[in-house]
Amino acid sequence: MATSAAAAPTCGSWPRSKPPPRREVPNEAGAGAEGHGPKARPAGVWRRRCQMNRRDFLKATGAVGLFVTFPIPAFSQEPEKIPNDVPEYPKDFNAYLKIGPDGRVGCFVGKIEMGQGNMTALAMLAAEELDVPLDQVDMLMGDTDLCPWDGGTWGSLSIWQFGPVLRGAAAEARAVLIQMASERLGIAAERLQVKAGVVSSLGDPSKRVSYGELVQGKRIERHLKDVKVKPVAEFTLVGQEVPRKDGRLKVTGGAKYTADIVPEGTLYAAILRPPAHGAKLLSVDVSAAERLPGVKVIQAGDLVAALHAHSDQAREALGQIKATFQPSPSTLTNDNIFDHLLKAAPPARQLAAKGDLKAGEASAIHQVEATYLDNYIAHAPMEPHTAVAQWERGKLTVWASTQAPFLLRGMLAKAHGLSARQVRVITPFLGGGFGGKGMAPQALEAARLAKAAGCPVQVTWSRKEEFFLDSFRPAGVVKIRSGLTKEGRIAFWEHQVTAAGESEAETMYDIPHQRSTSAGTWMGGNPAGFHPFAVGAWRAPAANTNVFAKESHMDMLAAKAGVDPLEFRLRHVKDPRMVTVLKAAEKAFGWTRKPGPSGRGFGLACVNHRSTLVAAMAEVAVDRKTGEVKVKRVVMAQDMGVVVHPDGARQQVEGCVTMGLGYSLYEQIRFRNGQVLDENFDTYQLPRFSQMPTIETILIPNPDVPAQGGGEPAIVVMGALIANAIHDAIGVRMLQMPMTPERIKQALERA
Repeated sequence: MATSAAAAPTCGSWPRSKPPPRREVPNEAGAGAEGHGPKARPAGVWRRRCQMNRRDFLKATGAVGLFVTFPIPAFSQEPEKIPNDVPEYPKDFNAYLKIGPDGRVGCFVGKIEMGQGNMTALAMLAAEELDVPLDQVDMLMGDTDLCPWDGGTWGSLSIWQFGPVLRGAAAEARAVLIQMASERLGIAAERLQVKAGVVSSLGDPSKRVSYGELVQGKRIERHLKDVKVKPVAEFTLVGQEVPRKDGRLKVTGGAKYTADIVPEGTLYAAILRPPAHGAKLLSVDVSAAERLPGVKVIQAGDLVAALHAHSDQAREALGQIKATFQPSPSTLTNDNIFDHLLKAAPPARQLAAKGDLKAGEASAIHQVEATYLDNYIAHAPMEPHTAVAQWERGKLTVWASTQAPFLLRGMLAKAHGLSARQVRVITPFLGGGFGGKGMAPQALEAARLAKAAGCPVQVTWSRKEEFFLDSFRPAGVVKIRSGLTKEGRIAFWEHQVTAAGESEAETMYDIPHQRSTSAGTWMGGNPAGFHPFAVGAWRAPAANTNVFAKESHMDMLAAKAGVDPLEFRLRHVKDPRMVTVLKAAEKAFGWTRKPGPSGRGFGLACVNHRSTLVAAMAEVAVDRKTGEVKVKRVVMAQDMGVVVHPDGARQQVEGCVTMGLGYSLYEQIRFRNGQVLDENFDTYQLPRFSQMPTIETILIPNPDVPAQGGGEPAIVVMGALIANAIHDAIGVRMLQMPMTPERIKQALERA
């Protein structure tokens, strides 16, 4: 079921009024990428128009009660005047939390929910600091008119970067409410306690007042300095197993995605695309399409589209448009790409250096050198890029599947000569993003078409467009040189990465002489102009490629030294957290120390990714005749500091294992002369249920470390983990991902 504009929800859960009638329209959005389940209230606020300012929203929901401000004069005005177009987290408490007369807490955040569990984990942090039940917190996310500024939902930043901001706001609110209760009850603040949003006397629980009673729908302007957040030892909610706030909506089909947003009069757009990257439009004949009933053809420079009230008829009309393109000048293919990248890359930049490489080389009795290759891969989200644009009274409203609504707002404002306040971006639930929905080009297309057509327009990429227009994870080349001393320790280490990016290019091991360099980056789409198409962030950008090389090379050194891979790593690790993680994985897996290759098919890889430490072990079986790899089990031990939502953390690890198997064994984009040859999942292979291993996740308690990110760290070890297990099983070293049956058979033949 699709919703009309009057029922268009933001990504959140909020008490609703009676919705207007709905009408069915084609829905190609698909379900959430990693949706799992809880109790959740229906998303959004039902209203007649999608032009609601902050004051209207607060009146509609009754959340007009608590406004606590920090000592900044500009923020002591009406709620709707709180700026959300300044590129920093607001210091005004009102930007994040509202408490209604009934005691319900509205939590406003610029982050978005794309299956990773932000809606639940952030609500848990707010509820913990306020001392209210989790089901009393209603989340509203990713609406640039109602939520405070945010830089984007990526990089595992939501908990470890934004979490402290939200906790601080909630802690201050609680302190102010206790102060108010002290005055109301005539009891010293230190003699009061808070349980479930009710402040009461420690000596006489009958003397009590609820948050809602304290607020009474009135505006309260107070601020307190130096309010401390709760110590971990006092947590009662954080760290507990709770159902996801978005789960019930998703498993019952009630969750709304961008394709479900259909304002009255919406036309669906089918856009003319070139046959290859680099091809240029020479001529176009739209006359046949224009003669079709109900079709509106838009030509705006390089943008040519057929619009219709039904998406299938818009696509049929697009098929009637005749276009001539100048062929792409690209001569790049999967076969010559790595040579091209090495030749066309900009000068290398030094990332880190220690000691003297020449001195290290002189002390080495064995040297090991290898070149590792990684192919382009797609994001392949379940929900394709989608956007709906509506112009009304000089204001542009866009619903978009984007990971960065505020970034998109700025892009839209710049493109159309508007101020930030004339553009509203609303982000419903996303059906997966993985870094690929950061720029939202489909939203820019929808806005242009809606302006030209004079009516709301929805742009939903087909699966073919999703593959063609993706900003792929870049291909890359990593060269590592290293050596061993006569004592079996690493004497030196040189890491050179080209085209993939620099994240995790530095080594975490205790090596006296080392250097790492990077030539080229993924940032900016295709900054050096040497990739054949757009590239971009892909769940832990660059780290997957670099860790594949690093941890594969560690196993090569261990084998050269005749030492068990785990023992070899422990010899070179100083971080006690990493030692703990490695030994936890060893115990859970049942690892017995033995030099490789042992024929068991055991693999090991570890990483410290943004202060989340992961040690992974796997068991595989390899069919020597077919080259097929069967991953039997994976054990992941992870120290991410304080674990906010354990079940959500485990879901993230399991998602990392699944996606990691994809890039390790199956996924690669095939291309030729600018043309993307993979157009759907008939040729682009993702892991299937039958190929999934048993996954065991160990979350290591570490209350001394603040909560860190969990959406990416476990994925970065998967390539090396599987490569090392394959080597242990059959004695061949795989140096290129994905490790397809054909490549494994070729490696066996060479061996």
